[in-house]
Amino acid sequence: MTPRDAADANDKRDDGPGDGPGASRWSDLDRPPLNSVALRRALVREDGLWSSVEVVQRTGSTNSDLVALAAAGKVAEGAVLVAEEQDAGRGRLDRRWTAPARSGLFFSVLLKPAEVPVERWGWIPLLTGIAVATGLSRAAGVDTALKWPNDLLITVDGEERKAGGILAERAGADGVVVGIGVNVTLRADELPVPGAGSLALAGAVSTDRDPLLRAVLRSLEQWYGKWRDAGGDPAASGLQETYAAGCATLGRSVRAELPGDRSITGEAVAVDGDGRLVLATGEGVQEPVGAGDIVHLRPA
Repeated sequence: MTPRDAADANDKRDDGPGDGPGASRWSDLDRPPLNSVALRRALVREDGLWSSVEVVQRTGSTNSDLVALAAAGKVAEGAVLVAEEQDAGRGRLDRRWTAPARSGLFFSVLLKPAEVPVERWGWIPLLTGIAVATGLSRAAGVDTALKWPNDLLITVDGEERKAGGILAERAGADGVVVGIGVNVTLRADELPVPGAGSLALAGAVSTDRDPLLRAVLRSLEQWYGKWRDAGGDPAASGLQETYAAGCATLGRSVRAELPGDRSITGEAVAVDGDGRLVLATGEGVQEPVGAGDIVHLRPA
């Protein structure tokens, strides 16, 4: 089944996603459905990156679906798959990502950066983070920052909160599927954990998901094009400098929880050319961290 088939099948259903049998897609007027036709008209162009935009009412994981479609050769680079609701969404380190139907943006894109050496593909999640942060800042009017490597941070009542995340997965030998989840209208009583937030809770000037999604995808197209045109060079494309400027982790004391139950504590001083976070430890050693969970120990 292609994303279009899935979208058509779901559009014929009478019940709304996650609202119980027989509920209307319009049962929550604060959370209207996305307009897939308008999104395609705005984003899909012959000379552009986005080759298709499909919206399904409910799925387990847009990442898993798009990886499978890419493996079967059913989608081209630039395919975008959006779900109004996910019941098996995943974040980094296999964490679950759940949210009420139509309360956020839950989507995945397929990228095939043939012009870029594979060793530079590690920049794709960071690139996506920049695109999401800049796109939402413009369209929602919310000040955003990035926690290394790929969490979107906002401020709610003076407190730093996580409003979104990014997960990149290989799709065959030549592709990467990037999944993006952003809480848009999540209410205080719907937050899954105390440290979560949403654009609405941060005082967004707009929570209309159609223009928010368009803004993010246009920003991603722009940054991906710069990076690809530069052969994946993070300095020449401006990616490394921009990421450092928007990274809330830099300048902080942090703990890096690493695979194998190891941890390193130090000051985050840089993001190197490979996209790794460089920590200056108390022993005077600078250690690059390429994978792991980062805990902010004090404000910048």
